[in-house]
Amino acid sequence: MGEATIPIDASRLTAADVEGLRARRSELSTQINSAMRRRDELLRKMDRADEAAREGMQPQLAVLNARIAELEQAIALNGQMLAAAPLTGSSREPEVRYGPFSSGQLTAISIVGTVTVLMPLALALSRLLLARARNPKPAPVVLESAARLERMEQAIDAVAEEVERISEGQRYVTQLMASRERVEIGRGETS
Repeated sequence: MGEATIPIDASRLTAADVEGLRARRSELSTQINSAMRRRDELLRKMDRADEAAREGMQPQLAVLNARIAELEQAIALNGQMLAAAPLTGSSREPEVRYGPFSSGQLTAISIVGTVTVLMPLALALSRLLLARARNPKPAPVVLESAARLERMEQAIDAVAEEVERISEGQRYVTQLMASRERVEIGRGETS
């Protein structure tokens, strides 16, 4: 397998050994995932291949299955070693700092900022929503009636305008006819 050896006595592991085991666990996990993907891909190819090609792929499948079994044993051994490793007091990680603030201070600042900024905004939004709820929207029938009345008003205005034009035309024709009659009456008296 060519991988790093694991100390036999897990009770004598140092913090560096435990870190090495954790890194090895991650590497083994990556390797087994890769081997499983290759096996699945090979199985798909075998499903599509003819009988002769399938027989040629059988040794590859056997090698991949053996590799996966070997990796599973290595993962199990690594897990046993990690489980048996003594808990060290140095497992506590150093406190993370964000600029001049520790993570606890940054959390407190975030909470205070949320309470002082976002809470008033949330209260204003809730008041707005409550005010909208108190003044319900008119029913769709009322809105439809209002729109219908608006259209009727526009139609009546258009008809009134047309009637006004007709009456102006009527007055003009009447004036023309009256002036023509005067002219004819004036001609008749002179003859």
